[in-house]
Amino acid sequence: MMMGGGGGSFVVSADPGMAGLKKKSTGSRSWILLDASGEEKMLDVDKHVIMHRVQIHARDLRILDPDLKYPSAILGREGAIVLNLEHIKAIITAEEVLLREPLKEKVIPVVEELRRKLKPTNEDVKESAAHHDAENAEEDESPFEFRALEVALEAICSHLAARTVELETAFYPALDTLTSKISSRNLDRVRKLKGQMNSLTARVQKVRDELEQLLDDDDDMADLYLSRKLAGASPTSRSGAAAGWFLASPTIGSKISRASRASIATIRDDENDVEELEMLLEDYFMQIDETLSKLTTLREYIDNTEDYINIQLDNHRNQLIQLELFLSSGTVCITMFSLITGIFGMNIPYTWNDDHGYMFKWVSFQTLDIVIMLLPNQSNSTVTETLSEQLPRW
Repeated sequence: MMMGGGGGSFVVSADPGMAGLKKKSTGSRSWILLDASGEEKMLDVDKHVIMHRVQIHARDLRILDPDLKYPSAILGREGAIVLNLEHIKAIITAEEVLLREPLKEKVIPVVEELRRKLKPTNEDVKESAAHHDAENAEEDESPFEFRALEVALEAICSHLAARTVELETAFYPALDTLTSKISSRNLDRVRKLKGQMNSLTARVQKVRDELEQLLDDDDDMADLYLSRKLAGASPTSRSGAAAGWFLASPTIGSKISRASRASIATIRDDENDVEELEMLLEDYFMQIDETLSKLTTLREYIDNTEDYINIQLDNHRNQLIQLELFLSSGTVCITMFSLITGIFGMNIPYTWNDDHGYMFKWVSFQTLDIVIMLLPNQSNSTVTETLSEQLPRW
């Protein structure tokens, strides 16, 4: 076991003789542990060790498996909060945070923010050392689990909002281009962007539904008050559960007492008071709802664009039908003219054609006049305009 202090990185591994087997184990995953004292450790352990440490069931840990595509969820358990928010997969207790796969590109900013928010300030350390108004300062501070939860919610809301802005930046010009020129390339581009929008909307909707479900149920919110539960639990049993991880650790007792002091005022007032958590969740619910509103507005713009394009296509279709009708009528009339002139042009002797050579020309011109009158009442300019609009599209 390699350990260090002062916010440095630690690696907790199994017996050296079993290190190779642990690395090959399919259940072994990388975690980072950050506690209330500012210490952090890199852990490479399997799911059974995590389950034993935070006292959760396998089904709760399964939703944090990155190989399984579980929807976003916020679960309150007896001694932990299980978070599955997109790329943020964490377990929060009253004393520490376990974050899965901390070396991923999307997770690194979350780790940095947790370090910044959870690390005690210099003033807190001085007050703790001097024992001057320490208990009152802790009572005014939010519980550890709420600060960690706030970091996760802020990260996921910012991530989804950024993805929405990127989608809007690409979508609106693509729709305007499609409106000005309907082509296969533009249609394919909009189709791909629409698929991305539908996927993003479903992800945002799921996060919003989770927050709304928590806000609608006070009991669910009360389950997230881990410090309150810790203050009412036996410190001896809590320390015994953590003894396998922090052998002779000088900080475990102080962490328990700090968490107890932070929640003792709340317990005295009302154990069912969830106002602090409700305000926290409402803030991020409004943020995620605003992101969903942007996506809804974008969908409405897409629907309006589709309606406009359908109107354009219907107009072009009507013009083509009109042109087809004109050409079909002209074909019938010209066929009649060709039939009559063909009959009179045959080299067959007629008695009534003797000394009447002008009859062929007269019949031909009269037939041509009748054909022109039978043509559809459409000016040549209209036909020319229709052809000029449709031929470039073909």
